[in-house]
Amino acid sequence: MAEPVVRIPDAKVALSTASVYPESTATAFEIAARLGYDGVEVMVWTDPVSQDIEALRRLSDHHRIPILAVHAPCLLVTQRVWSTDPWVKLQRARAAAEKLGADTVVVHPPFRWQRQYARDFVAGVWRMANETDVRFAVENMYPWRYRDREMLAYAPGWDVTGDDYRHFTIDLSHAATARTDALRMLDRMGERLGHVHLADGNGSSKDEHLVPGRGVQPCAEVLERLALTGFDGHVVIEVNTRRAMSSAEREADLAEALAFTRLHLASAAKVPRR
Repeated sequence: MAEPVVRIPDAKVALSTASVYPESTATAFEIAARLGYDGVEVMVWTDPVSQDIEALRRLSDHHRIPILAVHAPCLLVTQRVWSTDPWVKLQRARAAAEKLGADTVVVHPPFRWQRQYARDFVAGVWRMANETDVRFAVENMYPWRYRDREMLAYAPGWDVTGDDYRHFTIDLSHAATARTDALRMLDRMGERLGHVHLADGNGSSKDEHLVPGRGVQPCAEVLERLALTGFDGHVVIEVNTRRAMSSAEREADLAEALAFTRLHLASAAKVPRR
């Protein structure tokens, strides 16, 4: 006979500072602490505070909430943040993570026009990973689409499971935009899954980053599988709240996302009766 038990993994639930945009990085720390998140992931971008290690340390200390991960500045809008050299960006992201006590750096694969960077990317990430205890978790992306045209914007490719990386980040909104099966991608990542960006999507050509449960992605199933496999990385809420009509509405969305995540991480499992 077997009886149902609740198995809750060691995974911590963090708030991406990108989830409060257009509000500030500082606001993200305040909201994360007030709502009961386990920590934050700092998206390094045009907000000067996100680029300032000492300012981030003060926010972490003031709100008593740890920085669990640093997202390197990989977006088009961050091409000049922390240098125009992509390897310098990763070196600075690693240094920031080490100084702030974060154990993960999230990085996107290169854009195709970054030819030298793309050519050396897989080997270069391995070299950097061998120099630190910080995980470099490479994130799945998606093809860019316009009407009936598709452009492969990333190299070696948007589906990072086709390349040899030590750790992966799975982003469910990106999986929706790529119109790929997130559960199969999870299987391909296997034990190399180190980090999760949780958000929903409907398969639009736009990267939607909806609150989990508001799209068609298997957010609940992914969380339940993490619980059953004892995942010990971080689950980061990375949602788009730009359409919120007020700060209160934005905070309600982020509270809903946290509740959804905690509920489905507490997954029923069957174990033998002793």
